[in-house]
Amino acid sequence: MLELSRWKIVLVLGSIIFGILYSLPNVLPESVLAHWPTFLPHQRLNLGLDLQGGSRLLYEVDTATLKKERLADLGEEAGQELRDAQVQFQGLTTANGVVSLRLSNPSQMGDASSALAKVGGMLPGGGREVIVTHDATGDFQIALTPQATQQETTNAVAQSIEIIRRRIDLLGTKEPDIRQEGAARIAIEAPGESDPEKLKNVIGQTAKLTFQMVDETIGQNGELPDATTIVPPDDVILPDEDRGGAGYLVVKKRISVDGAMLTHAQQGFDQNGSAVVEFRLNGAGAHRFGQVTTENVGHRFAIVLDNKVISAPVIQTPIIGGEGQITGNFSIDSANQLALLLNSGALPAPLRVIEEGTVGADLGADAVRAGVVGLSIGGALIFAFIILAYGLFGVFAGLALIVNMLMMLGALSMTQATLTLPGIAGLILTLAVAVDANVLIYERMRDEANAGRGAMAAADHGYQRALTSIFDANVTTMISALIMFAFGAGPVKGFAWTLSIGVVTSVFSAILVTQLLIGWWFRITRAKTLPIA
Repeated sequence: MLELSRWKIVLVLGSIIFGILYSLPNVLPESVLAHWPTFLPHQRLNLGLDLQGGSRLLYEVDTATLKKERLADLGEEAGQELRDAQVQFQGLTTANGVVSLRLSNPSQMGDASSALAKVGGMLPGGGREVIVTHDATGDFQIALTPQATQQETTNAVAQSIEIIRRRIDLLGTKEPDIRQEGAARIAIEAPGESDPEKLKNVIGQTAKLTFQMVDETIGQNGELPDATTIVPPDDVILPDEDRGGAGYLVVKKRISVDGAMLTHAQQGFDQNGSAVVEFRLNGAGAHRFGQVTTENVGHRFAIVLDNKVISAPVIQTPIIGGEGQITGNFSIDSANQLALLLNSGALPAPLRVIEEGTVGADLGADAVRAGVVGLSIGGALIFAFIILAYGLFGVFAGLALIVNMLMMLGALSMTQATLTLPGIAGLILTLAVAVDANVLIYERMRDEANAGRGAMAAADHGYQRALTSIFDANVTTMISALIMFAFGAGPVKGFAWTLSIGVVTSVFSAILVTQLLIGWWFRITRAKTLPIA
């Protein structure tokens, strides 16, 4: 095993070069790194929230609103199915977690049951999304199954995480940690972002955009309709942000164009120099938008964001081509923010802030210094022990530890994995594990030498006999690290990631690097005895 194979030399030298090139940007000043050749690595260690400071938010998906909106959709679907089947009904309402309606003619019970059997969909694991029940008088109720409610929550959390990630990425925040906690909570850690209010303004807004026609027969003065005014069941009263939030507007419930049809939005200016949001629709949206504006020239078209009318202009001419502007009382910043929200997509349900906090940059810097000091002290003690215990071979093990550390820092920089304070603990543990492998090898060498083998044979058999034990120990460590990474959260993942990288680099450095150094030593000295015997 101590033969100086060419592949061993190339592999070790390549690993050293890799470690140096990817670790070096972490110690170079910004001014030097700015002029660093483009073909060389520029990535630095990505420090976590506890090391560089930032904001932490804990959100909860509003499952009650999610269920309410789904039931409202089921109510509309039920009404449409009954109308298609020419079944007359009345009193279609959504309350107490169910959709209720009454047949006008109980003799149509069979036709109604067949029509309502089409409401809702199938769940991924099988089974229907809804339960339809009725009594002998023709009162029907439609309710979501517990499995459907759970599936809605699961889908909403997964979709919310992806949308939140897109929104934070558009802010320019590096490597946010966004993860699910429990059934309906989402934890967000944004390193380097010291203003949680800025995050909340971008993350927490649902950003559900719709285009709906204004009912011009009711409430055109911006005041709430009085008790004598009959508001049709297919209308809804919404706050009018175009009046500074003090007015109200009655709009049709039917959504003419959905914001999901938007493909791009950006801040721009109108002919008067006022800030607007320019948008572009996909093919289906452009066709629908053109059709609606053609049919309603001279009428008001409400642009609704999160159940608030932000603008309700009069359609002057048909808008063909799928491009338009959203006007309102926008500043440049608010128009930019709305464009960002529209580009990232609408949240499937509102989010509630459960917890928020910040970690100051000073505290993070203190944590970095503490981690560096701990790593330095731990490394120094390990070096002192191995050299005192094994002399020259201990020096070889120390050099292998340096290569190990370079490879670990290089791998962390290259993968842009987030390094946390527990991750630094993982680095220190890795050094100890690497030394443990060298101790095992050297003790095997000593046993072989004491048994009467020559120096070269004792060293060679020491590696061979220790190899199985080293691999067994590190495989179990790697399995533990992978379990922690798969099921842990936040700091636990950081610890598991550095430990996983450390296991690979430790085995490599403890075996190959020390093998190469000891092999060169034997070739140069032609030693007859081991310095550790």
